[in-house]
Amino acid sequence: MNAPTLELAVRASTVRLTDLRKRYRVGDDWAEALKGVSLAAAAGEMVALTGPSGSGKSTLLNLAGLIDTQDSGTREIGGKPVDGLDDAALTNLRREQVGFIFQGFNLVPVMNVADNVEYPLLLLGRPPAERRRKVAEILERTGLAGLAGRLPDALSGGQRQRVAIARALVKSPSLVIADEPTANLDSHTAQQIVDLLRELSHERGAAVVVATHDERMSAHCDRVLRLADGELLTGELQ
Repeated sequence: MNAPTLELAVRASTVRLTDLRKRYRVGDDWAEALKGVSLAAAAGEMVALTGPSGSGKSTLLNLAGLIDTQDSGTREIGGKPVDGLDDAALTNLRREQVGFIFQGFNLVPVMNVADNVEYPLLLLGRPPAERRRKVAEILERTGLAGLAGRLPDALSGGQRQRVAIARALVKSPSLVIADEPTANLDSHTAQQIVDLLRELSHERGAAVVVATHDERMSAHCDRVLRLADGELLTGELQ
């Protein structure tokens, strides 16, 4: 039986994943990473994926973020199917519609804060004036305006994660994928990051799907979905 699609019924979904199945070869055997998982997330909604290591969270994030392809099942972003698109089309869609936030920040060490945040707009070919305006706006909104010229090594962990959030949201994506965004942060900083991500995603109408072991994160999400052995166990409105 397929896992039910879970969403807020009164809102159209930004991302919809239906009956996703994925397996990987391990030596001479096959390991099932996902066994028919379905979920949907609406604009401005934060959905947490929890579960032990090996439960399928990272696989599901990679499929939602168009980094990997499933063996079966379907994916939609903005109500449009994405399966069947060639690599170039998927790359363009990912650049335009998906923002990524990582546990390790993944900032370019030789680029300053402003340049790191600007980079997604540069990849999209946005005009210089538009890039400057959007970068200045998001840096101000994330409390980073005074740090625009600093390199990542000169920032604290919380500041680096703010840069990562600004970079993910500067292009106003419809979907944000976050992988353990508070794992390396102290409690006070983690709370600030959760609040900031929530506020900005609501303001910009982005659906956020976040994999986390951190109860500080999941407690402030709209829903918590629990995965175990590649299957969706429960999902509750928070």
